[in-house]
Amino acid sequence: MTKAIPTAMQAIVITEPGGPEVLQLMECPVPEPKGNEVLIRVAAAGVNRPEVLQRKGLYPPPPGASDLPGLECAGEIAAVGEDVKNWKPGDKVCALLTGGGYAQYALADAGSVLPVPGGLSMEEAAALPETIFTVWANAFDDAQLKAGETLLLHGGTSGIGMTAIGLAKAIGAKAVVTCGTKDKCDAAKRLGADAAYLYDEDKWDEAVKESGGADVVLDIAGGDFVARNLSCLNFGGRHVSIAPLRGVEATINIFTIMRNRLRLSGSTMKSRPFAEKARLAADIRATVWPLIESGAFRPVLDKIFPLAEAADAHARMESGAHTGKIVLRVP
Repeated sequence: MTKAIPTAMQAIVITEPGGPEVLQLMECPVPEPKGNEVLIRVAAAGVNRPEVLQRKGLYPPPPGASDLPGLECAGEIAAVGEDVKNWKPGDKVCALLTGGGYAQYALADAGSVLPVPGGLSMEEAAALPETIFTVWANAFDDAQLKAGETLLLHGGTSGIGMTAIGLAKAIGAKAVVTCGTKDKCDAAKRLGADAAYLYDEDKWDEAVKESGGADVVLDIAGGDFVARNLSCLNFGGRHVSIAPLRGVEATINIFTIMRNRLRLSGSTMKSRPFAEKARLAADIRATVWPLIESGAFRPVLDKIFPLAEAADAHARMESGAHTGKIVLRVP
């Protein structure tokens, strides 16, 4: 028997652009699913850097999306829109959202919904969608990382970093990372990274070149790291930008791109069309979900906070102290 759906819910609201303290727990209306939407009774929600940018007023939601933060969640379907065919109330799911995950109920497009993989808790499932969709779409679907190739990425112990390491190793590729501290380098290597360097101290670009180079760079840094990334790439290498944490401008040598037939691309996930997200979801379900259920890949959690402590969760993310995904548990 499914639970009755209330008219009001507890949710985290961004009261104004600013620091973590602007995240406040308030009462909001429960949204109603229409068309191809499902309404999820949220058990847990992942915390991601784009939500930090949204809180600061730097990354607004796309038109028509919820203005509440939260790009991924896990829980139970409470209701479905009139066009939904493949999901029903009571299904245990996780979902990629355009917003609204920091709440007791959230809407998701049915094409961006996936079943909770067998053997995972709701908190672990909530840590999957944003990083899995991002890494799969960019490193595998776009850059076509293959077995035997080498992936270079920065922030090796972030949610993106640990997901990329795990998926690369699961398909038989190598993963080389940079981190901010020796402890984080050690943690990345324990999780499967073939090499880990300090991004502010080591000459990681020279070390990568000397050890055989990289075939794909999944770049969250931007800025001055772009030219160094390109210098590491082998002939035919692919460079994919997904965040500009070190700056949005870069000076690069065009001849490096021409001589080595390099390909540069980039993307964001939140604004992609629902049809494209549905295609990615189908690929992920067919390819990644079996890796999770076999134990070849598993999400790494850093810390779980109650929903009411979302501000503390954001503060931890901004401190850089986390290793793995930060998750909110929703009452």
